[in-house]
Amino acid sequence: MELRQLRYFVAIVDHGSLSRAALVLHVAQPALTQQLRQLEDDLGVQLLHRSAQGVLSTDAGKIFYEHAQAILKQVADARSAVAQSAERPSGSVTLGLPHSISGALALPLLTACRAQYPEITLQLTEELTGNLADQLKSGRVNLAVLLDDGQLSQFATTALVEEELQFICRTDAAYARGEQSLTLQQALDTTLILPGLQHGVRPRIEAVARAAGLSLNNVIEINSIAILKSALLADMGATILPSSPVLDELTRGLLRAQRIREPAISRTVVLCSSRNIPLTNAAAAVSRLVRQVSDTLCDQGRWPGATPIA
Repeated sequence: MELRQLRYFVAIVDHGSLSRAALVLHVAQPALTQQLRQLEDDLGVQLLHRSAQGVLSTDAGKIFYEHAQAILKQVADARSAVAQSAERPSGSVTLGLPHSISGALALPLLTACRAQYPEITLQLTEELTGNLADQLKSGRVNLAVLLDDGQLSQFATTALVEEELQFICRTDAAYARGEQSLTLQQALDTTLILPGLQHGVRPRIEAVARAAGLSLNNVIEINSIAILKSALLADMGATILPSSPVLDELTRGLLRAQRIREPAISRTVVLCSSRNIPLTNAAAAVSRLVRQVSDTLCDQGRWPGATPIA
């Protein structure tokens, strides 16, 4: 197996066609086909279905595509690490952000990176937390902002902020009580719209409820912040979230947020990197910048409900 075969395979999948990939790679199509056949022979599986309309990945091809991407990225990072200097870091850095945090952190971080490190290309990817952890383990992202669920020991971690979770519903919903706060029991008695069990705030809510002797009984599972907000606005239920993902709707008066007590509930936001894959100088610079930007956002009140962790 050769690196060029991995590059060829990824290009074929990305472009959906052998002919288009050959044009982009500046490789004759018969040579590309031969390299693909050798790769499949080496692996002992068929990676692609070929047809007159183009190519589609087999199940094995979909798995191999993720690994090929990760390997090519690590090779590019290794080359960049050798070439760049600590004084003037440069190169590409991929940072993964959960849906519920990108609204607060993504744009300020991009702006700060362009200003302080113009030679770094910062690529942000927005994903479910469970998916981000897998991508960090495989090396497909250099850094990831994750939520501390007690299972991050496999990563090198830096705690960023403690973020309060609130009860959020449509302003005129039947369970939009007039008080400024409600108990966790009252919150759990409503129909809740939450991510799946392995994603986002859900593990934290389940853990706090379990410790208080409570349970979640009526849950609608939605793993998209955009769809979750639509469901809230349609009055399908309420949710328990930090306020930052719905700040625009709260400001416009479309949604209402109430603090939760007895017990209060919060989550710890953590910056993670792999223990096995060294950070490039550029990735280390971005890691420091994430901490700096998150502290600034908290100090300026631009990350509602978040408190920096020393």
